[in-house]
Amino acid sequence: MFRLFREPDPTAQAATELYGSVVTQARHVSFYSDLMVPDTKEGRFEVLVLHLVMLIERIRAEAGSADPLARALTETFVTDMDDNFREVGIGDTSVPKKVKKAAGALYDRTFEYRALSEAGDAAGFARAIGGHVFDDEDRAQARKIADYAIAAMQDLDAVPLDDIRSGRISFRAPLS
Repeated sequence: MFRLFREPDPTAQAATELYGSVVTQARHVSFYSDLMVPDTKEGRFEVLVLHLVMLIERIRAEAGSADPLARALTETFVTDMDDNFREVGIGDTSVPKKVKKAAGALYDRTFEYRALSEAGDAAGFARAIGGHVFDDEDRAQARKIADYAIAAMQDLDAVPLDDIRSGRISFRAPLS
């Protein structure tokens, strides 16, 4: 009840806005029509996680891994996964297991993509994306997605952290 009298948390608000940008970009039709990402819950999940990892890693690079905004973005993701599982009718007892699995996937992809990105291993990055998105590491489309992700990460590096903290972010078109 007393929450009604509290001022809104600017970090949580920024995380919500940023997460909305991530979701909007992950729904871009080009991923599914041109880049051939399977238009399934798994395919959409992988594209969402890829964008979320890129954004979290951008924040981490400048502000450190314990940054409140990175944590708030992760919490927003977890809440969204919980809401989505409940919305599609998954039983209350199964939701925590599925949310834990989704959070684990985000955690795993973060460390995997970070290591490949820091090593400058574009081919390895493409194989990793191919393995997650297509269940096939040798997909030519995975290379196109990896090229997009590398360019999008470079774009994010140019965005001032203050803009990100205020919730302002945009991603390039998938095939620009």
